[in-house]
Amino acid sequence: MNEAAKNGSVPSRERVEPGSINIPLGEFPATSTSVDVDSSKVAHEIIVKFNESLTNNDYASIARLFLEDKSYWRDHLALSLELRTVKGSDRILAYLDSSKVRLTKIEIDSSSAFREPHFGPIDAWGDVKGIQFFVRFETEIGCGEGIVSLAEEGGAWKIFTLYTLLKELKGHGEAVGKRRPHGVEHGGHPDRKNWAEKRDAERGFIDSDPKVLIIGAGQGGLTVAARLKMLNVPSLMVDQNERVGDNWRKRYHQLVLHDPVWYDHMPYVPFPPHWPVFTPKDKLAEFFESYVELLELNVWTSTTLKSTSWIEDKRQWTVTVERRNSDGTTSTRTLHPRHIVQATGHSGKKNLPAIKGMDDFKGDRLCHSSEFPGASPYARGKKAVVVGCCNSGHDIAQDYYEKGYDVTIVQRSTTCVVSSSSITDIGLKGLYDEDGPPVEDADIFLWGIPSELFKVQQIKVNKIQNEHDKATLDGLRRAGFGIDMGPMDAGLLIKYFQRGGGYYIDVGASQLIIDGKIRVKQGQEISRVLPSGLEFADGSTLDADEIVFATGYQNMRTQARQIFGDEVADRVGDVWGFNEEGEFRTMWQKSGHPGLWFMGGNLALSRYYSRILALQIKAFEERIIS
Repeated sequence: MNEAAKNGSVPSRERVEPGSINIPLGEFPATSTSVDVDSSKVAHEIIVKFNESLTNNDYASIARLFLEDKSYWRDHLALSLELRTVKGSDRILAYLDSSKVRLTKIEIDSSSAFREPHFGPIDAWGDVKGIQFFVRFETEIGCGEGIVSLAEEGGAWKIFTLYTLLKELKGHGEAVGKRRPHGVEHGGHPDRKNWAEKRDAERGFIDSDPKVLIIGAGQGGLTVAARLKMLNVPSLMVDQNERVGDNWRKRYHQLVLHDPVWYDHMPYVPFPPHWPVFTPKDKLAEFFESYVELLELNVWTSTTLKSTSWIEDKRQWTVTVERRNSDGTTSTRTLHPRHIVQATGHSGKKNLPAIKGMDDFKGDRLCHSSEFPGASPYARGKKAVVVGCCNSGHDIAQDYYEKGYDVTIVQRSTTCVVSSSSITDIGLKGLYDEDGPPVEDADIFLWGIPSELFKVQQIKVNKIQNEHDKATLDGLRRAGFGIDMGPMDAGLLIKYFQRGGGYYIDVGASQLIIDGKIRVKQGQEISRVLPSGLEFADGSTLDADEIVFATGYQNMRTQARQIFGDEVADRVGDVWGFNEEGEFRTMWQKSGHPGLWFMGGNLALSRYYSRILALQIKAFEERIIS
């Protein structure tokens, strides 16, 4: 082991998903030096000029309302029905000139104190002062919401960032509120069916095919199914598990969500006010089952895909599924959806490395973390080795320790570690917390930040969090545990977005490592599995009765190749990570193969991007896009 490894300060490998961009840092403008700013007046003047230019189709004048070089327009579906971020007034002008959809009107939203124009920080931490406000807008095909920040330049107020999010297609609003169904069909029809009969027919697709087949009934599948339901697009989820929620229910015994409840709400049915801050896995599984019933979503459990093929001239799929019935028999059904949504997790299949000697292991267990049922309470004194140092690896190591095992965690590179309290009390404070704004407002605020600027903000957040966690981080380094601060010191969220892993939200395992109760083997690759343990590249060995590989998951594209074959997968773009504009690649948008979409991420990502994906599918179904 080299000296850096001994000191626990091995440099991060800065690994990102293949082809993903390690996005650069954006630049904030100078802070406003104005005093007694009339925020409403300034915002009104900007929006009046914006609308006058829209009326005259004078896009050059709109572009001049923006800062020349430092401005951003982040657009989610409004003008191009794509996910785009353009930077600088020249590119903004070009984007407006080439947009597929014409913006017709924009207005200030003063419906709440959080939304109305106000003078204050526009960098989230108070270093840069400006004006910020929410907007509503209309286009030729729909309407939506967004957020604007203004900065001073040469004594004049200019647009620094503009975010536009399409939320509704004209004539195709969600069936909620004033558009909710009546729920009754009064007499006069001798063959009319009651609600239960209609639900059975809908759930079984007895005389019809789903327009959308969703593979997977986790949070990704559930949220996009819910969005499609409200848009009157018939969809069907299929899942291999016996029950909805088994994707969480079957995971390791002590699993609890590391994100707080305010960040995790589901569309249409938020968690109730008595819900714990951190949701246990089995409680989440129960909520998922209830969610299906409350929203009347269609799901076939105990169902596997037997074959899939894309029929190019019909622009539809032919999919054969096999269902395991309650009596133990099986039945098959061939479906013809126009769209398939792969919602098998934001990654792909389990990443279980093929290491020489794995078949020769004579211990009690060797498995991937996704298959780990929990440490045995009757194996006190046995030796366990956990390979991998993200959330699952730490949680499993902690579970082993609590059950009396002698446990070692194997860390091959470095890990970004942030305490749970730093997440709730610093990272999410004021936005996703008990006293925060409505979750939809929080989502617009968060996703309205262009990725280059978000990365700058996260560097500041990460620095404050590290100061809060200093004792823990120093203790981990002394224990030989390798720490990194994420890409360009931008912390946990950016590392998650760029590579999908490499971090731990500390809920107790770090102190066990510091105290030597969980030992660390750091900086060495595994050369082979021995009958009684592991051998490393430096020739050292570890004895083990149980080995768990908490080594994450492969890219969703590899799962697509398994499901659909090479011909389909070869047309699909790389999944996850950032493109050159700082938008996520392939997820929640056109995949490169017609009729195939990818859906995934944690509960917060699923809540937000499920609407974006569902609106695109609705637009295809209504021939708004092709």
